[in-house]
Amino acid sequence: MIGPVEGFPRIIRIDECAGTYHAMIMELLGPSLEEVFNICERRFGLKSVLYLSLQLLARFQTLHAKNIIYRDVKPENFLLGRPGQEKENIVHIIDYGLAKEYINPESGTHIAFRGQRGAIGTARYMSVNTHMGKEQSRRDDLEALGYVIIYFMRGSLPWQGLPATDHRERMRKIGEMKRRLPVEEICDRCPSEFATYLRYVKELDFYEAPDYDYLRKLFLDLFIQNRFVEDGVYDWTGKFEARSSS
Repeated sequence: MIGPVEGFPRIIRIDECAGTYHAMIMELLGPSLEEVFNICERRFGLKSVLYLSLQLLARFQTLHAKNIIYRDVKPENFLLGRPGQEKENIVHIIDYGLAKEYINPESGTHIAFRGQRGAIGTARYMSVNTHMGKEQSRRDDLEALGYVIIYFMRGSLPWQGLPATDHRERMRKIGEMKRRLPVEEICDRCPSEFATYLRYVKELDFYEAPDYDYLRKLFLDLFIQNRFVEDGVYDWTGKFEARSSS
């Protein structure tokens, strides 16, 4: 779907199953970022968070350049390469079951804004507009990514663990809390650049193209200011045994 681009799994082949289904066989990857997060006692240091953030921004810029919005942003869908291999620190995006073209391939125009849509995605990370049943666009992928980044930095998000009798009530409560909380409170214990990022993406118009370079610079400058280096050593380094190549 994307082609041979870093961070997108290589498709080995697609087979027909029972004449009804198709099975996509991809290259073998490593653990998800949620698995890695748990191994690291549910907290990443700033260096690791910035390293992941820069990669994920690049992945979403690539997806959006292909006229695709992802709509299922969560750590479980982001996989590192196989431990001990060349791409062990490269983040890959998997599972495109909810992805959608936001540009009509026939007319070349952006999909229209619509309300009263079902909420698609994962409640913990979905954008406020998604909670409100609004059609998603590029801004929603990036807002959801913001919550993932903050989750990695803080160890949890303020709306985790809200008491609810069922899924509908939980969705409503999470959406209300996201709308109510100031950005600064959501980004508590995070560098100010995280609040700047979240504020920017939340203010994007439905049709607006995000300034990916601006967002990337926020995190890259912070990486440099802290004198971090891309030395291949991150919080998860050495915590996974290399898997057999067989």
